[in-house]
Amino acid sequence: MNNYVQSYPLGGGRAIANTEREHRRETFVTGAKVDVDVMLAAPVFFDLVLSDLDVTPRPGTEVRAGALSASPGGSATVAVATSRLGLRTLLAAPLGDDVYGRWCWEFLANEENIDLHSSVLVPGWATPVTVSIAADGDRTMVTRHDPSPVPADDLLDDQVAARAALIELGGMSDGEAWWQRAAAAGTQLFADTGWDSTGRWDPADLDPLASCFAFTPNATEAMAYTRTDSPSAAARVLADRVPLAVVTCGVDGAIGVDAANGREVAVPAVPVDIGDATGAGDVFRAALLLGTLREWPLEQRLAFAALCAALAVERPGGAVAAPGWGDIADWWTRTDDTAAREVRARYEFLTDVLPCEPRRRRSPRAAAFSDYPARTAAGSIPAPQKGTS
Repeated sequence: MNNYVQSYPLGGGRAIANTEREHRRETFVTGAKVDVDVMLAAPVFFDLVLSDLDVTPRPGTEVRAGALSASPGGSATVAVATSRLGLRTLLAAPLGDDVYGRWCWEFLANEENIDLHSSVLVPGWATPVTVSIAADGDRTMVTRHDPSPVPADDLLDDQVAARAALIELGGMSDGEAWWQRAAAAGTQLFADTGWDSTGRWDPADLDPLASCFAFTPNATEAMAYTRTDSPSAAARVLADRVPLAVVTCGVDGAIGVDAANGREVAVPAVPVDIGDATGAGDVFRAALLLGTLREWPLEQRLAFAALCAALAVERPGGAVAAPGWGDIADWWTRTDDTAAREVRARYEFLTDVLPCEPRRRRSPRAAAFSDYPARTAAGSIPAPQKGTS
């Protein structure tokens, strides 16, 4: 029987051998326990983002985009955001052994310093792809995604220890147990949720929150699940389930409730020119997690998260637009003397938390997909190897 065996992936990782009957995992990294700040186990997408449109698209028409960017998406957006803020980040995800998956792998491992030793390249499985069209301050997305061939439980084991994990609520209800093991080991779980296409918004779907530290839905999701009529009311209901309930409200900012003392905090959004809203919520959660791990006051955590999300939407590209500390320092330098007094007061804490040089900054341009063939020809990405059994 023929095996198609993927070579050792660039940046360190694991590979999958594909037979006619099954996907068999090949482990290449063993030994000492891996200690990280943040752990993620969710699908990675290849995102193609079109922005700066001349008109809003309508059925049956063709429009022109002034900008095009490629970026790892899905869980990779959060992973890039946490890594750029200096958190040691591990991502456990399957990627297809195709041009999209290998490009995402190289970008995440080499350019973003994300630990992929628990991730795999899967021959014969197509990397999920999303095309995002940014227009009128929002975005429309079209996605092609086959079910994951490798459960997260098969990727994560007791050799990984993390201070925090970012997870999707839906992924907590499909029988996987890695997050339960992580919570039992002391990992703080930050849960998010997606749109309920059934329209049921069943509160029972929130039961896995009993193992979580924080829950960060948007206002529409929060109000639907809690049957309330305001983000504030929704946040208070959710605070009965988790120690930290945060409801994001888009251009209206965010609301958080600390269940330990019942205190509610609201922060406004940071006004910026919106270029692409793709990934703003993911960047918000990454920044909130950082502030929580550093034990900042809730007001500072929410303000910092709102700032990072605002800086992310200034540029197209989702993950590639996530700000680093250098971008945050640049904003504060511009803002300190020019912003309104209340904005300066809200962000005065940045003077105490901004790190010394070197400071990570975004690339001056969106990550280029066009140079992938040249890098492949130069041998920077390993070629697959064929074998027999």
